[in-house]
Amino acid sequence: MIAAPPGPFRPGFWRSPIRGRWLTSVLGVVLLVGVPILFVTGYLSYLAYNPWLEGNDTRHGSGVLTPVPFGWPAAPAWGYRFTQGLHVTLGAALVPVVLAKLWSVIPKLFVWPPVASPAQAIERASVFLLVSSGVLTFATGLLNIQYWYRFPGSFYVLHFYAAWVFVTSVAAHAVLKVPQMRAALRERPLRAELATDLAHTEPEDDAPTATPTISRRGALGLVATGSVTALVMMAPQSIGGPLRPIGLLSPRGGYSPGDGPNDFAVNTTAAEAGIGDVLGWRLELVGPDGTLAFTRAELLALPQYAADLPIACVEGWSTGNQRWEGVRLRDLAVRAGLPDARSLFVQSLQGAGEFRQGRLAGNQVRHPDSLLTLRVNGADLSSDHGFPARILVPNNPGVRNTKWVARLTFES
Repeated sequence: MIAAPPGPFRPGFWRSPIRGRWLTSVLGVVLLVGVPILFVTGYLSYLAYNPWLEGNDTRHGSGVLTPVPFGWPAAPAWGYRFTQGLHVTLGAALVPVVLAKLWSVIPKLFVWPPVASPAQAIERASVFLLVSSGVLTFATGLLNIQYWYRFPGSFYVLHFYAAWVFVTSVAAHAVLKVPQMRAALRERPLRAELATDLAHTEPEDDAPTATPTISRRGALGLVATGSVTALVMMAPQSIGGPLRPIGLLSPRGGYSPGDGPNDFAVNTTAAEAGIGDVLGWRLELVGPDGTLAFTRAELLALPQYAADLPIACVEGWSTGNQRWEGVRLRDLAVRAGLPDARSLFVQSLQGAGEFRQGRLAGNQVRHPDSLLTLRVNGADLSSDHGFPARILVPNNPGVRNTKWVARLTFES
């Protein structure tokens, strides 16, 4: 047999005696609860973009990986705010658990020889997929929260496919390892281990015999402290209220620009979007019988309705409820000659990029709180919030609440 190379492949390189089945199993149980929640909430976020409508799924090309079991509902109004806030906050809180889990098993990633049999080769390949897809999923998610896109390819594609590989690998790994986890947890009851201090901490059966420098309860306490810290610094971005200023891990979490009617967070300002003079603005309303044009004054002369709705974004932050006023989309559908429209194609002054246009489903158009908004909190929209007009639909991702609307095309 070829001798192990120097470094992590040599016996004795990994010296911590608390690494082993018990600590790995405890952390694994946490992930077996958290990862499915992350996957379901992430999948719900994907469905919220109505990928079954033409042109709404241009980035993933996901095919059979994303069957659409139902159309995305327009109620409850806080639904997307809750599910995406949970997705992002829980994802951040699980990062210390994932890192600790990797730390607990890292010696097994450097066994020598790397491949001793076909069965071991298959197992190591599955572990490689599990670790690499997990790191990629969490890393791209964290970078997206911070709007930092210095990685090759689209965040949506990388995060989407990595998540599918990760959750599939977790499921397969769980099937193989759950019996071992149960045995390890029975050998060392959690309550007893949490009562064991450093002086009485014993090495795992297959661990080095070095003297422990931290107890298992200390290691779990360190992980829990990291997770709680991430939770406290992330959750306020979606909860809002007086806790918002402590949301330091989110660019929008501590956003406090002022007390005016338009003083709430935005992702893209008018200047960043290249929105110039809108004095000659007209809303084009397209239906089966042709195109109608409305000035802003003419829209304000139509029946106006108000709805208290949040803006909730894929990065997990939300504005909390604002009072939006404008014309109901269903009333505009009637004027366009298609009250039972299957979809609504929304186009913006911002341009024809993939974030600047998109389709809303017919059920969203017909919801009484779905508005082409002209005012917010008793004042005209500011340019950063979409003046002259923007879409606001309950339970809708923020990016689909299009700003600077130029054309609405109702489709059968």
